[in-house]
Amino acid sequence: MEATSLVDLSPLLQLLLLGVLLALGPLAWVWLRHRRAGPGARLQALTLLTLFITFDLVLFGAFTRLTDSGLGCPDWPGCYGSASPLGAREEISAAQAAMPTGPVTHGKAWVEMVHRYLASAVGFLILVLAVVTWRQWLNQRKAAGQAPPANIISPWWPTVTLAWVCMQGAFGALTVTMKLYPAIVTLHLLGGLGLLMLLAAQAEVYRPRALSLPTGLRRAVLLVLLLSVMQVTLGGWVSTNYAVLACRDFPTCQGSWWPEMDFAHGFTVWRALGEGKDGGYLPFAALTAIHLVHRIGAGVVVIAMGLLTWRLWVHGRQQVAARRWALALLGVAGWQLVSGLSNVVLGWPLVAAVAHTGGAAALLGLLTVLWMRAGQAPHTVPSPARPAPVRRLHPVDSVAS
Repeated sequence: MEATSLVDLSPLLQLLLLGVLLALGPLAWVWLRHRRAGPGARLQALTLLTLFITFDLVLFGAFTRLTDSGLGCPDWPGCYGSASPLGAREEISAAQAAMPTGPVTHGKAWVEMVHRYLASAVGFLILVLAVVTWRQWLNQRKAAGQAPPANIISPWWPTVTLAWVCMQGAFGALTVTMKLYPAIVTLHLLGGLGLLMLLAAQAEVYRPRALSLPTGLRRAVLLVLLLSVMQVTLGGWVSTNYAVLACRDFPTCQGSWWPEMDFAHGFTVWRALGEGKDGGYLPFAALTAIHLVHRIGAGVVVIAMGLLTWRLWVHGRQQVAARRWALALLGVAGWQLVSGLSNVVLGWPLVAAVAHTGGAAALLGLLTVLWMRAGQAPHTVPSPARPAPVRRLHPVDSVAS
């Protein structure tokens, strides 16, 4: 397809209508289930449901990438100018006949378009969330004068989320029009995970549940969250450069603890897929460097997670909820370790690869919620103080007071 036709907005309205139709089901479910609840409860339920669907969208985005369906429709936002592959049967058949194992096939086109339909539905749900939150907030503020509305969070939360999902849509378009540039695809993955974290934080604001943690432990949660974001970024760079199979053994790589690596080519950010920093072919040593850096990062995060879960477990003597968080984080970290090793030793099976992305999303979501709950409580745990002596008031004092 020529560069001038990479963007064809003619099917945009139809795609938006399909997204609205897909979103009507979740919206109806929230309204029916919470029709007798207050506005805050309904908005929280809609936020949680949008969070769940966004998690599914992240998984399906990973499936789209891992099945090489990212260019199943080589234009945006439709498929050869149509709202579905049904309207592009001839073009897809011609492309598939010319290159049977190429990026454009009927199956890959459907995978790509279903991903776009789901993204449109999530975008519409977030739009509804922003509009309804602003409406409820303004109505309650008008009724209460200048007092802050009760049971409604600041409307800037869903507004920022709406701006974020619009930016995510722009990166989705660039993923297609720039032919799977690794930097763009990685940013698109991070954008999806960032949207998940925003929704998780927003859901917590509706119903704050404090978890009292010492200042040092709260900082440890933030540190592990930042390390996990960095590690997920490295994982996205591995996946988008197809560097998973550069090392097929563990714990060594290519039978060596430190094989030949080319960091300069591997970590040149702005380059096309398969190209090095000078425009030539990306050396295999560059893929090895990308893979091994991610593996080293995984070791750092595992150690940090181990220390965090141990400290949460010890703190659980004072607050039982901390031990539940320790077990949850330990379970997700174990999931990531097993799925990551499976990708290496089993030759990057699709199930393990999607599971690894899902584990990363779950880990970032859990750490975000933990950070939010720790932020609702005092940063320090006060030591038990002696109760103040009770002074009995004389009846005369009581009357005087």
